[in-house]
Amino acid sequence: MSVRPVLAPDAELVLGIAATAIPFARTSDAEAERWLRVLRLHGDVGVALQGLGVSEVPLAGANGEHEHPGHPHAGAHDAVAHVTEGVATADVLMAVMQVYGEDFERVLWTHGTDRDEVLERLGMTMPEVG
Repeated sequence: MSVRPVLAPDAELVLGIAATAIPFARTSDAEAERWLRVLRLHGDVGVALQGLGVSEVPLAGANGEHEHPGHPHAGAHDAVAHVTEGVATADVLMAVMQVYGEDFERVLWTHGTDRDEVLERLGMTMPEVG
């Protein structure tokens, strides 16, 4: 029997909003963008992202002619289900970083930060893969 982790209220809210927003994304970059918009408003991750100056919209010049088309749509329900393995917004963030990889890194960059800066602000490190 599998025991599902208990979600913190802010993580549950993030996942609920994401479950309704992600299906409308056409690329993995668009999915990653939606995750960032939700995460920057809730929990410890929201405090960290706002503390780093991550805005609601990409920085001027970070999008447009250099816009990356992203990978084909990855399947929103699969992504939300995979990310739901977390128990707090920091866990959700780590799962989003793992699911979206370079796509989420690009989204962070267009908002004025990067993975390492966010993780440092949260006092976290990316787990080793292998």
